[in-house]
Amino acid sequence: MDTELRLKKRRLIIAGNWKMNKTVAEGLELVQSLKRDLANVKEVDVVVCPPYTALSEVSKEILDSNIRLGAQNMSEHGSGAYTGEIAAGMLKEFSVRYVILGHSERRQYQQESDALVARKALAAHAASLKPIVCVGESLQERESGATNKVVETQVRGSLAGMTKDQAAETIVAYEPVWAIGTGKTASSEQAQEVHAFIRSILTSMFDEQISRRMRIQYGGSVKAGNAKELMSQPDVDGALVGGASLEARSFADIIKNSL
Repeated sequence: MDTELRLKKRRLIIAGNWKMNKTVAEGLELVQSLKRDLANVKEVDVVVCPPYTALSEVSKEILDSNIRLGAQNMSEHGSGAYTGEIAAGMLKEFSVRYVILGHSERRQYQQESDALVARKALAAHAASLKPIVCVGESLQERESGATNKVVETQVRGSLAGMTKDQAAETIVAYEPVWAIGTGKTASSEQAQEVHAFIRSILTSMFDEQISRRMRIQYGGSVKAGNAKELMSQPDVDGALVGGASLEARSFADIIKNSL
């Protein structure tokens, strides 16, 4: 991308969602490689989101690097009798800065609602964590022409109750469900169209100044080969990367090709 154009845009944020992959040892090997490969990358916010079990050791490994730590989910509760849940305060112990909320897999398999995602996002902000709030339509919804309706409902519902200051520190990740892990990718034009639509919703929810500050990531089979074109779109401010983040070279190449 042209350097002058990049300077006019928001700072890119590229996060790797490891999902239910990587033992502690495997995670350490991955971030050690990323530290070497990305040592000179200063223009992008790089985030890795390991499973809970690897947060502690990965946090220590990246302590003095340009890589930041994210979690894949958290509870809306601060503590209590919620077996299997993880509170924001527990994440903070490991220097977690970001947390993915409302991922389509959790919406599908755990039936997470927009209202629940909103409560989690507010809990994240209360703990000074930056939520990455995921939205996106299914293939059936896209083919039936319901993309905008679905995305608007999710954005408004999942960001409900936020102040302008909180919204400014929130990242929205547009992940068309039909492109996650399928090898199918929205074209750069399709991604830009929805990202611009999301920004218009954010303007109506908050104001234009806030919406211009908010970063909107694209997720869905992002690879080194399509990163540059996607990131060059005026309303695409980064990527939430799944499978391609599990191998150091492919994730590093996505980041380098985005510049």
